Amino acid sequence: MRSLGPFWIDPFDSHTPFPDVAFALRDPDGLLAVGGNLSPERLLSAYRSAIFPWYTDGQPILWWAPDPRTVLFPEQLKVSRSLRKTLRRAPFQITLDRDFEAVIRGCAAPRPGADGTWITPDMHSAYCRLHELGHAHSVEAWRQGELAGGLYGVAIGRAFFGESMFTRVTDAAKVAFVHLVRQLQAWDFPVIDCQMRTDHLLRFGAVEIPRRSFVDLLKGACDLAPPPSPWRLDPAVAADIQATGGRGPGEALA
Repeated sequence: MRSLGPFWIDPFDSHTPFPDVAFALRDPDGLLAVGGNLSPERLLSAYRSAIFPWYTDGQPILWWAPDPRTVLFPEQLKVSRSLRKTLRRAPFQITLDRDFEAVIRGCAAPRPGADGTWITPDMHSAYCRLHELGHAHSVEAWRQGELAGGLYGVAIGRAFFGESMFTRVTDAAKVAFVHLVRQLQAWDFPVIDCQMRTDHLLRFGAVEIPRRSFVDLLKGACDLAPPPSPWRLDPAVAADIQATGGRGPGEALA
């Protein structure tokens, strides 16, 4: 289908459906629509449709659906030998949904070599509202009572859409990520959306799939019954990660 976007969305309209993702631009890859708002209704509609917002201060809201899409199937998680050693030492206390606001603040903080952040004040408020409604979730890594790293994302049914992570202590975000993936695997989540390709995600086992395949995956995953909210880490999952270094059933010992 020929790309026709980007489409304009009325900022006061939270209910009109997004255009089909097949209309997204090829350059820049995946730009589908401009405008709209960050209401819970608009955001949840976007994620269900394989679309996410990504823009910076001074820009209108930009909505994206890149092709191909980077995803991680939880059972295909790969954990490096060095990270397995860290996981066995268990240097961090891992929690879910304990301090969502602190995690999103950590993700929005300036990073070395980066100019500004895409987590604008409006994005911050919108995702905190999604968290209050039980749709956005955080994973925290604590060391000696201080937040050492973490990540957050959105869940609909049993599809998880990763948004951002940060670290203040070496490996803190990676450890949080492994705990999240193994917990989602225990909850039978079939897919984790990673949005766009990075070498970091590929090392964890993420793969690129056609956008249309991702849309089809979401049709089933988003309609599954979600786990109870707020989320809590299963002690059995945490114990297994420490015992195996996060190794999955099909991975060789290291």
